[in-house]
Amino acid sequence: MTAFRFTVVDVFTATRLQGNALAVVHDADPVPDSLMLAFAREARLSEVSFLQSPTVDGADYRNRIWMMSGEIPFAGHPSLGAAAAIARVRAEDTVTYVQETGAGLQPIDVELEDDRARVSMLQEPAEFGPELDAGDVLGTLGLEREDGHPELPCQVVSTGLPHVIAPVRDAAVLGRVWPDHDRIAQLVGPLGCVVIYLVHADPDAGTARARAFVRDAQTGEDPATGSAAGPLGAYLAQRAGTLRLDISQGVEMGRGSRLHTEIEGDRVRVGGDVVVVVDGTVFLDV
Repeated sequence: MTAFRFTVVDVFTATRLQGNALAVVHDADPVPDSLMLAFAREARLSEVSFLQSPTVDGADYRNRIWMMSGEIPFAGHPSLGAAAAIARVRAEDTVTYVQETGAGLQPIDVELEDDRARVSMLQEPAEFGPELDAGDVLGTLGLEREDGHPELPCQVVSTGLPHVIAPVRDAAVLGRVWPDHDRIAQLVGPLGCVVIYLVHADPDAGTARARAFVRDAQTGEDPATGSAAGPLGAYLAQRAGTLRLDISQGVEMGRGSRLHTEIEGDRVRVGGDVVVVVDGTVFLDV
């Protein structure tokens, strides 16, 4: 049995028990993959971050990100939450880290004040995949083709992890969702995507309201999805010229979240608040 420092943070919120919760296991070099998966299932959160020594030059640490269904190469709220947890352990109030993930190296800025932080990161350059039939995409959520936005098509977009961006014509559509996770998995699995990001956007105002539906029923709906906010920001920049975007997510789940995106060159910066909920020790049989 080995004791590891353990932090739980809520990300994309300054209010505890809102936003998206993340568990962070520090100094996790000795933890095998099988135990990472087992712990992720024990924690039953959207993701768990295991922080390890970097394996490439230029990185400050390696962030291994696990869902209950397995490891993923990149995610948004684990990136921001892990950086805030590290800054708190290291007592670094203002710092820029470079994290290593399966998607590459991402710079992350942290401004820490006691148990709260403001964190933002540059995600990977946007990659625009295929446009999809709105009826096929929205049908997985119990919606109709006519609920889709008349000018903004459904499209696969990645800034580190591919997601399906699915714009709808009005905000009321977001309250009529009835997801079928088997159908979601059948749609997004062959595309290499994790989430259908259902969104009503006002490009002129730079605002959006979103819901994120994951391909596995264990996770279900995600209350704040930084790895989808980046693709949405890139999508609206390309199609509508929107350079800054404020996104509200998680409201229907009772986990209100606020995500901000901004275009910087060929990358999207995604940021938000982080607050510490638990700071303690976890015992693992390593």
